[in-house]
Amino acid sequence: MAIPSIAVVRKAVIARPGKPFVLSARDTSGRDVFDNKEEAETSLKKDAACINELKDKLYAEGRRSLLVVLQGMDTSGKSGTIKSVFSDTTPLGMEVKAFKAPSSEELARDYLWRVHNAVPRRGHIGIFDRSHYEDVLVVRVRGFAPLDEVEQRYGQINAFEKHLSENGTKIVKFMLNIGYAEQGVRLKERLQEEHKLWKFNPGDLDDRSKWSEFMSAYELAVQRCSTRHAPWYVVPADSRTRRNAIVARIVRGALEEMDLNWKDPGYKPESFDFG
Repeated sequence: MAIPSIAVVRKAVIARPGKPFVLSARDTSGRDVFDNKEEAETSLKKDAACINELKDKLYAEGRRSLLVVLQGMDTSGKSGTIKSVFSDTTPLGMEVKAFKAPSSEELARDYLWRVHNAVPRRGHIGIFDRSHYEDVLVVRVRGFAPLDEVEQRYGQINAFEKHLSENGTKIVKFMLNIGYAEQGVRLKERLQEEHKLWKFNPGDLDDRSKWSEFMSAYELAVQRCSTRHAPWYVVPADSRTRRNAIVARIVRGALEEMDLNWKDPGYKPESFDFG
């Protein structure tokens, strides 16, 4: 049983910066990345342990940070991905921010204010459950802002992410790409299973009725905002196991690319005498 390399997984799901992108052409099953679920589970277990070790190095170094952005339609598994990918990760040096509808205080400021305020500190891994992309997704579909303002935001978001990357924050962005049929199954599960009922929101069905509009908005966001400093990875999300394994491979790769090292304390252990 061969686990695909990080490079192979990236190549399979990346939206290449500057290249045409068609969301409907992307697979939602994940079988072309992980042939079977056992393979995916093995990969996830190994990567989750490695991510924890790398996170400790990042925290000890204290100079840079990693920002993981998770976007996707309802039931695509944003919280489930966090739980699985970071299952072995200790809380120290971790920050998770779930973005909901903006408050009156946030609406009184520019749309990126609340996002910049949540960017992880140096030495930390930050995870966004939804993000600034809501302002070119739901805002676009629902008409919450004039279209000309929304059009300006793609360039503003690219500039914002470039600013973060140039100041020590590495960014990896995941669109959890669930299929229409699978979303229907999961929405029904929320109504039928007591421990999931709290997640159900009647408004989710309204969003589902606008599926094509949301897919067009996602396609635009990925096409216009997949950059060298902050690429988009479009992750098949119909299989929870394969989804989690793919994200874990890429998060591990992002941390490894940072070439993290244990911080030099400035002294030699042998110089201390404990009597």
